[in-house]
Amino acid sequence: MHRHHNGVRTAVLLGALSALILLVGRAVGGATGLTAAVLVALATNGVAYFASATIALRSVRARPVSEFEAPGLYRVVRELSTAARRPMPRLYVAPTAAPNAFATGRNPRHAAVCVTEGILGLLDERELRGVIGHELSHVYNRDILLSSVAAGLASVVVWLAHLAWLVPLGGDDDDEGVNPLGMLLLLVLGPVAATLVRLGVSRAREFQADASGAAVTGDPLALASALRKIEAGVRRLPLVPEPRLRTTSALMIANPFRADGPARLFSTHPPTEERVARLLEIAGHQR
Repeated sequence: MHRHHNGVRTAVLLGALSALILLVGRAVGGATGLTAAVLVALATNGVAYFASATIALRSVRARPVSEFEAPGLYRVVRELSTAARRPMPRLYVAPTAAPNAFATGRNPRHAAVCVTEGILGLLDERELRGVIGHELSHVYNRDILLSSVAAGLASVVVWLAHLAWLVPLGGDDDDEGVNPLGMLLLLVLGPVAATLVRLGVSRAREFQADASGAAVTGDPLALASALRKIEAGVRRLPLVPEPRLRTTSALMIANPFRADGPARLFSTHPPTEERVARLLEIAGHQR
């Protein structure tokens, strides 16, 4: 039921943003703008669907890792994938001391799991197993596909907002200059819509993946312990919020940037203490 509820919320959110893109196209360029908005949305979603894994992995400069280099990581992933009767994803390591991990790919057969050097040095094997269970749950629940579509739609809105500054778009064929209504929609509602997509999709799927990951491993306390360590590690070694990392950050198991004070309200991830509390509750029910 919880998974179904999250799916409905995500579908409603994506549908609302798709409608906003079409309204913006119509307001800015009439019928021509509407057609252009549809074409751009389809093209962007196509790129997001087929190339999302490559884009995400390149953004953190991840490299494929062999079983000889990371035998413990391979052992954990192979055991969990075999138990779930699913294909084993490709494994990557990102060269950063900041502890984090994420999964990407359009489906289980084209999935990849990436961990940072920092998380491999921070967690013990039991905690790493909890993290991998969380990431594999994202793959098995098809969260990655939803995230790719959401990122694609958000990118369209942001791209149109920037385009409004560069191209004189009129609302009428006989009108020259910028349509004030279109400019308002692009500059105000565009970034807001993009933020809502990242918040709505990411927070819902993180809670769901925590619960699913705990079911995959049978050890919710391991993931809870890992989340506490990752939270402390991120506070000590946060990533610099560069543009190339902002989209990928929504895929990671924890917000890789420093998020203190008001910034917590705009984080793509729910508070760690709330996630840990839910995992402890799951562990209590299991006992």
